[in-house]
Amino acid sequence: MMEVLRMATMKERQLEVQLYRGQIPSPGRPTVAWRQDRVAFWAVIAQGEKTDDAAAAAGVSSPVGYRWFRHAGGVNPCLPPTVSGRYLSFPEREDIALLRAQGHGVREIARRIGRSPSTISRELRRNASTRTWKLEYKATIAQWHAERRARRPKPAKLAENNRLRDYVQDRLSGRVRAADGRVLGPEGPEWKGKNKPHRGDRRWVQAWSPEQIARRLPVDFPDDESMRISHEAIYQALYIEGRGALKRELVACLRSGRALRIPRARVGRRAWDHVTENVLISERPAEVEDRAVPGHWEGDLIIGLQRSAIGTLVERTTRYTMLVHLPREPGYGNKPRTKNGPALAGYGAITMKNALTVSMSTLPDQLRGSLTWDRGKELSAHAEFTVETDIPVFFADPKSPWQRGTNENTNGLLRQYFPKGTDLSRWSAEEIDAVAATINSRPRKVLNWKTPAEALDEHLRSVQQAGVATTD
Repeated sequence: MMEVLRMATMKERQLEVQLYRGQIPSPGRPTVAWRQDRVAFWAVIAQGEKTDDAAAAAGVSSPVGYRWFRHAGGVNPCLPPTVSGRYLSFPEREDIALLRAQGHGVREIARRIGRSPSTISRELRRNASTRTWKLEYKATIAQWHAERRARRPKPAKLAENNRLRDYVQDRLSGRVRAADGRVLGPEGPEWKGKNKPHRGDRRWVQAWSPEQIARRLPVDFPDDESMRISHEAIYQALYIEGRGALKRELVACLRSGRALRIPRARVGRRAWDHVTENVLISERPAEVEDRAVPGHWEGDLIIGLQRSAIGTLVERTTRYTMLVHLPREPGYGNKPRTKNGPALAGYGAITMKNALTVSMSTLPDQLRGSLTWDRGKELSAHAEFTVETDIPVFFADPKSPWQRGTNENTNGLLRQYFPKGTDLSRWSAEEIDAVAATINSRPRKVLNWKTPAEALDEHLRSVQQAGVATTD
């Protein structure tokens, strides 16, 4: 009988606490430094570092860091590093737990740590563990409860104003219609939490940008101040998980189709870290520009489906073309991709460097003047390439294809044989060499109707004859 009464008392006590505090999700493994961990994590993200590096700096695992980044939508929550002194700190909660375990009362604990008795009483009632009927007080659990309660997210304006939310959603996701009201365009794929589909149809929608929506509201509702919202609030409603205002799949209606916001510092440094000042095209010798001396090359990749590619090399004076075979690495498509693992598509930095080294090592010394490339990451191992081949590499300026005009023109010619949207990995080295031979045997107007092969052969013969004459 006593046992039944005790169990009933325990359940009643737990029910009272639940009604007082509300339903609380399981903390899992509460972290003491909840705020400090996230502040450190987002500080590193703001510097442009990768999520793995930010997680390591915060002292958490990579999956935890990726979860923080994904749940925040890539948006820095801008947490202050510390809380106000009016709130209990973790060291104070440790003292409360120790003194409570020693049997001291509320007023004695308050006197020893210098707080009000009501503060201690409220702390023991609010933040104690409810797993037992005695309401055990543990500092780590109490700190987690306090941090969870301190967040108190403010309800989003779009969640409270249905009229405003409908206006925003209609301008984002409203369908494109004909004059008679018929819906036009493809449906597009089902949104799976990723970016827009690559080489696939996207749903035709109104697709107003958040800034266009925010700026148009005062025009459409000049006298209704409730119909106002900033474009940043719309972005955050789309990106941040748990806001409850706009569905996450509406990010597919943005022009970028990006599911997560990318930190500005990361965008600025991710693409061209391998390009230093000494390899800029402005440092290239002046003789390269006038095309008077053969031996200077321009290079690039032509890309196909499923991350297939073929390397292209064009000599600037004679327009002689070499194609670089870039086969798949063993294991491509047969095993899951490993984060930060070796590139298996065929044009990773090391693979590309080795393939170019093999191709250009067959050239005579007088044809190893320089190589001008675009800013693709595939040639980030250019320093090792220069050491192995003694061919200096220079990189064109961003978004300046005319600085490699010969190569761009040749890539256009090659698309007759390797069209866009086709798998280029199916062609063997013998087959792409045959295409290169075909291109080199075409007469060119710029060469006074000679072929590139004839122009190159003529140059080599003149160099050989000059060498013999000098020896005599």
